[in-house]
Amino acid sequence: MNRERRLAQAFVVLADTYAAEFDPLQLFRRLVHTCQDLLDVDEAGVMIADARGSLKTMATTEEDDVFAELLRLQNGHGPCVDCYRAVEPVSVPDMATEHERWPKLATAMADAGYESLQAVPVRLHERPLGALTLLRRRPGRLAEDDVHLAQALADSAALALMHWSIEPTDGEDVVTRVQGVIAAKAQLEIAKGMVAQYGQTTIGDAARRLSAYGSRNQVRLTEIAHSLVTRSVTPADVIAGQPLG
Repeated sequence: MNRERRLAQAFVVLADTYAAEFDPLQLFRRLVHTCQDLLDVDEAGVMIADARGSLKTMATTEEDDVFAELLRLQNGHGPCVDCYRAVEPVSVPDMATEHERWPKLATAMADAGYESLQAVPVRLHERPLGALTLLRRRPGRLAEDDVHLAQALADSAALALMHWSIEPTDGEDVVTRVQGVIAAKAQLEIAKGMVAQYGQTTIGDAARRLSAYGSRNQVRLTEIAHSLVTRSVTPADVIAGQPLG
C-alpha cells in the first residue's frame, strides 16, 4: 500500500469513533504508531494534561522504561511542555546543543540514542489538551510537510476523543472526557503491572499480552484493565489467553 493510501486509511481509523470497538486508549496508540509509520521519525509518544496541567503519558510506540523516562523528564519543563503551553509546534533539531537549557533531558536522550525532537500540540480548536512527541536518532529538523501531517493527525485524534459520546459537548465535557481518559490510562498501568508481576515479565511484554488478549476477545483495553483491577479477570487468564466468560 502506498503512502497516500496509508495516510487516507489512518485518518479514517482515527475518525471512526462510532465503531463498537472504539477505545480512547487505542485511539492514542493508533496515533503514535501512525506517526511512526508515516513520518520520518523513530519513536512517538502522546501526553495529555490533567486538571492541574501536568502532562500524563497516554501512549508510546516503545514500551520500555527508558522511553517512559524521556517523557517523564519533560513534566514541568521541556520542549513538550513549551509546546503544550504555547499551543505551537516546538522543534529541537539537535538536543546536544540544548544541554544547558534541559540538562537531564539532553543527557537521557543522548544515553538512549536520540538526537532530535519535534513536539506538536494536541488541541481542540486551539484549546490545548496535550502534546505529541516525535523522536529521531539523528540530528536535523523534521521536514515541514511531516510537521504539518503530524499536526493534522493530532488534531484528528483530539476531535475523535470529543466525539467519544454521541451526546453534545460543551466546555466542561472536554475536561471530563480528558480526565476520564487519564483515569483509564492509570488503570491500564496498574493492569500491566499486575500481568508483569504474575508472569515475571517486563511491562512492555505485559502491554503486548493485554493488547493481544483484547484483540482475541474483541474487548477494549479500558474494559480489560477495569476487569483486572476489579478482579473479574485474573492475570493468569491474560497470560494463558483464556476467553472471557
